[in-house]
Amino acid sequence: MVYLLLLLVPGGLVAAFAFVGYCFGTLGRIGLRRADRMVWLRVLAALMGAATAVLYVWGLVHLVGAVMDVGENGADSALLRPCRAPDWEERAQDSGTVDYTVRYLPIRFVCATEDGDSRVTDAVPDYLNPSVLGFALAGAGCAGAARLVSRRPGPRATREPSH
Repeated sequence: MVYLLLLLVPGGLVAAFAFVGYCFGTLGRIGLRRADRMVWLRVLAALMGAATAVLYVWGLVHLVGAVMDVGENGADSALLRPCRAPDWEERAQDSGTVDYTVRYLPIRFVCATEDGDSRVTDAVPDYLNPSVLGFALAGAGCAGAARLVSRRPGPRATREPSH
């Protein structure tokens, strides 16, 4: 499951560049002044999608760092380094960390202890998951609004410049 990180990081970057390419390609083809509300909502939805992808990849980079840190523990493995909290020395004597899990939605690094308990670490910053959710919902809202605007009767959106 950790090898999924090797696919998601480049895939997220490709998605972010695709969304940004769609934005500039659409606005370049139609023009800033000729773009109507539907086009602007689609462009804004794509920009929100790009921000979502970039933040998600940023969280995955933090996960990769934590997984690599676990792999490099060596003799310092009394308690896995990413699982250490400020009071880790007291807890290391009670029950040690035996395993870890990487969660992708929401992005988390979870440490499992010998007694069956699990704890989410601070390997991924606290702001990341709410930001990813917020940008994803904003992008979905803009895409839905663009869909509603395109179904309304009235003048059609400018899709191609007239010659």
